[in-house]
Amino acid sequence: MSHKICWIDNLRAVACLMVIVIHTTTWYITGPMAVTGLWWDITNLLNSASRVCVPLFFMISGYLFFGERSAQPRHMLRLVLCLLFYSAVALAYITWLTPISEGRSLLKMLQKPVFYHLWFFFALIGIYLLSPLIQVKAVQARYVALLVVVLAVLANPNTVDQAVGPFHWLPVNLYVSGDSIYYLLYALLGRAIGTMETAKRGVTPLAAGLFAACVIGITFGTKQALIANGAFNDRWYLYCGPLVFIAAISLLVLFKNALNARTLPVLGTLSRYSLPIYGFHALFIHFLRTRHYDDMSRPLLDLPWVFGVTLAGSLLLAMGLQRLDRRHWVS
Repeated sequence: MSHKICWIDNLRAVACLMVIVIHTTTWYITGPMAVTGLWWDITNLLNSASRVCVPLFFMISGYLFFGERSAQPRHMLRLVLCLLFYSAVALAYITWLTPISEGRSLLKMLQKPVFYHLWFFFALIGIYLLSPLIQVKAVQARYVALLVVVLAVLANPNTVDQAVGPFHWLPVNLYVSGDSIYYLLYALLGRAIGTMETAKRGVTPLAAGLFAACVIGITFGTKQALIANGAFNDRWYLYCGPLVFIAAISLLVLFKNALNARTLPVLGTLSRYSLPIYGFHALFIHFLRTRHYDDMSRPLLDLPWVFGVTLAGSLLLAMGLQRLDRRHWVS
């Protein structure tokens, strides 16, 4: 079991870093007039490569709680406490350091998270609630491949429409809709693939190749959408999109096969503090960007600066929080 924990720790840490990359680069991508040309393409590539982060978190949760072990009341309590704690932190930040109406944020907190990144805690509550009802059994790789092709590609509502004349042939309507269905599917596949024998000849390079191909596809599709629409379009970035789906599965297999011997030192530390890092990071980025402690006119300096300060600041707060929160209720 220890080797499985190692690859999960490594994967969780990388997913945590990817979240920071996404939110660091989004300020460039959603405003293409601010940064044009090469740097828009570079940040688009970085963001595209990092879109798998949220699917990976769902897959890790599914691996841990969709087998013999399910989410217990203490896990649900911890998740709710995390939602309340980081919402309170975000509300304090909004009140003291932004012109945003804290009253409106508070009144709408059950329909919309207090701060944008906290939506993940809401989505994870549903996964935890379903956990005791689900125990994924061993399945063959060919079944997983068929499932991915049909549900993640052919019948995915986020697949780009395809038609021959008046005949509309993609996506196929199997009445699979709603992000929650795909979050659950990520969790199910996390358990199925996590317990599957994947270290067969050719699987690891295939997974690496698929991940790279999907990243290129997401990057190219987003750029073409920008050219066609004259404005940023996030269709290719969607966490439930077909290329993001395949990329996430590919990266999970790659880590499971290639990084399962031991937890890498730096990644081990980040994995241990990944929850509070996630909870704090968006506030650092928002503060740096809105208070103009950045320099988007010089992306080569700005991107490492914002990423580094965010990671370092979030990690320090996470370490401090864990010293106070001995039972790890919110850390």
